[in-house]
Amino acid sequence: MHIAWLGKKSPFCGNVTYGREITNSLLDRDYKVSFLHFSQPQSDYKLHWEHQTNLHDSSNCHEIPLPFIYKSQVYTIPTLKSSKILLRSLRKLKPDLVHASLTLSPLDFLLPEICEELNIPLVATFHPPFDSKIRNLKSSTQYLTYQLYAPFLARYDRVIVFSEIQRDLLIKLGVPGDRVVIIPNGVDERKFSPGYSSLKYQLNAKKLFVYQGRISTEKNIESLLKAWKSADMGDDCQLVMVGDGPIRASLQPHYGKEYNIIWLGFIADEQQRINILRAADVFILPSLVEGLSISLLEAMSCGVACLATDAGADGEVLEDGAGVVLDTQKVAAQLKILLPLFRNHPEMTSLLGNKARQRVLERYTLHQNINKLEQMYLEIANKEFVSA
Repeated sequence: MHIAWLGKKSPFCGNVTYGREITNSLLDRDYKVSFLHFSQPQSDYKLHWEHQTNLHDSSNCHEIPLPFIYKSQVYTIPTLKSSKILLRSLRKLKPDLVHASLTLSPLDFLLPEICEELNIPLVATFHPPFDSKIRNLKSSTQYLTYQLYAPFLARYDRVIVFSEIQRDLLIKLGVPGDRVVIIPNGVDERKFSPGYSSLKYQLNAKKLFVYQGRISTEKNIESLLKAWKSADMGDDCQLVMVGDGPIRASLQPHYGKEYNIIWLGFIADEQQRINILRAADVFILPSLVEGLSISLLEAMSCGVACLATDAGADGEVLEDGAGVVLDTQKVAAQLKILLPLFRNHPEMTSLLGNKARQRVLERYTLHQNINKLEQMYLEIANKEFVSA
């Protein structure tokens, strides 16, 4: 089966990780994948396209660049010509199915019309973060995103979401229930696994607490930093901040080495990120809104005790003892109490780390994710075949 994947390859974010892991797994299962992504600014797009016009080569994977005006970790603004280029590319590629890992781009709204014209089945993965409490969600800007997208998602053949809350909300907003499928994110449990790391020795730390993700307002980073500073964790404990984002420059000067906080910035090397997680005793995710955090799943898969807010589907991941679920309100106050407990009780850390790893093996492996995705692809393909 030939899958045309529309997604992102930069800048680094959960959507990028999702697209990379899924497409690589599909290739491992002998699918043909064409990866269409916003890769070139409008100014130098033409030259790059001339080197990409050979769409049908002997390889099972090729990339097709789409021009953009602006893109960030959150949203993308394509050029006016991008929809025509996408239509032309799909007409040449003749894929069996288009899977769009939605990038919060105007192109998301045009995809149903393009695929209907070409008679190609269309699947979406809908990533926008949300609050797990419907009351909070309805009063937030995230709810507006769901309201805006729902009429267009109703025209997709399938829409993948991460939790029952998302599914119920989209159905209430008019997306047919038989088109909304829950397929949680998954991680490669063979790569992300417990193992040896020398990082603690390098940092001269007995206990290592880690945050890994975007340094942005919705991640509620300052609540974690305030709690750490207030808890006075001592010189034997260090907090490692992995990632970059718009508020890092304003936070780092106030929460630095004098409080045993180490800022490592964005780390592109996957093995280095795995080594950090293997060294960690506790992983903390204080977000106000989430989808389903891949960083959280990676930490759990490495056997790290996890604390995360009940944002998005993260609370579901940690429910029934697989970790500690925090309320999205007064996060700093909760962490101020919990951080010393994890410092003083290593047996609790070890127990929760084991449970976290077991939860991933039971529900959130990449293998399980791809099996469900394959089954959905086949259902759509068979439906199209019968209809034809």
